[in-house]
Amino acid sequence: MIALFYLFIGVLFLLFCLLFWVIIKRNMHLWLPNYCLNKITKKPCLTNGHIHILFCFVDHFEPGWNKAGLVLQRKRLDGWLEKYPRFARKFIDTDGFHPRHTWFYPPHYFREEHILKLLSLCKKNFGEIEMHLHHSRMTPFPDTSESLKNKIRQCIELYSKYGIFETSINGEHVIRYAFIHGDWALDNSRHRYCGVNDEITILKETGCYADFTFPAYLMESQPKIINSIYYAKDDPKSPKSYNTGKRVEAGSFEEEGSLLMIQGPLSLRWKNRKRLILPSIDDGEISDNNPPCRERVDTWVKAGVHVLGRPDWLIIKVFAHGASLKEQTVILNKPIEQMHSYLQEKYNDGSKYFLHYVTARELYNIIKAAESGYTGNPGYYRDYIIKPYYYHDCKSANNKSSIKGNNGGI
Repeated sequence: MIALFYLFIGVLFLLFCLLFWVIIKRNMHLWLPNYCLNKITKKPCLTNGHIHILFCFVDHFEPGWNKAGLVLQRKRLDGWLEKYPRFARKFIDTDGFHPRHTWFYPPHYFREEHILKLLSLCKKNFGEIEMHLHHSRMTPFPDTSESLKNKIRQCIELYSKYGIFETSINGEHVIRYAFIHGDWALDNSRHRYCGVNDEITILKETGCYADFTFPAYLMESQPKIINSIYYAKDDPKSPKSYNTGKRVEAGSFEEEGSLLMIQGPLSLRWKNRKRLILPSIDDGEISDNNPPCRERVDTWVKAGVHVLGRPDWLIIKVFAHGASLKEQTVILNKPIEQMHSYLQEKYNDGSKYFLHYVTARELYNIIKAAESGYTGNPGYYRDYIIKPYYYHDCKSANNKSSIKGNNGGI
């Protein structure tokens, strides 16, 4: 009997060691304590009975990924031109918009024919284009603060020929952009993939209005703050300054020089999990290996990402790597249609739930409206601060007037 007891204790100890190893191996120790604490201390969100779901789909869009040749790159873009409008027109939100996509397109894969194809979708109100940037210290010429500024400014100069990032605030012609860092290495949180400790300051100075990089639960770059909308204040001498920050709250004000961090959901999912015992970790990625399903949609809603004081405006930011043909079998085909059908069925009933498809820019504007104390239908505030981009062709871009604001934050 005693031998069985010690055997039982030994098995429990081995299981505990295995669990501890999994937590460390997957960098869960960075965020799991806050996740558990939030589960214990989280109070029910009080709403007026109406819940607005703000659904934002951001894409790490890399046509040249894995050294793809031009033929394959064209095939990747043509998949979007052919399939996206066809399925998107089947669905409509409470404001009359079809699903809207945000392509974060890196300049090192830039080709004019690719950008013109994406622009044709943008001009039909299917989405918008933002900045995705890979840069590294592991090169013959490691990045410095100045070289990073130059890369961002070169991207702005190139893309603004097509009206991308060109917009207006209070009638003034300015440059603004959203950002996703390549390899989830924002602010030198993964040293070999960045190398610049004052990156948040640089982003703010060059016109970035918000970062959409996270979550990244497998990476050491994952912040301990999860399921939140918050402001990160840069420490230019240290990496990963966004690890802490101030939650955005209705009626409060942005701290000068800080950068808005817009996170997607990060949760443990017990239903429809991949393993028999352990839960799945859901970070909002939609992929061939992790297609959307009803249980995942419900998990994203339950994550409860919102501006403090505005719990009836729930934010769901999901992401994908949508240039890959493998991923397009999910995000441009039946699985994504089933996801939108479920969103329409359960979260756009016109009684309790109201669904709003938003781009990254529109989501930023709605968050700022919530911060300013606005209530009601968040769809009214899609263009609250930053107006739609001035998308145009290359010829018209050559005659544009000078742009203000490249060196000034918001």
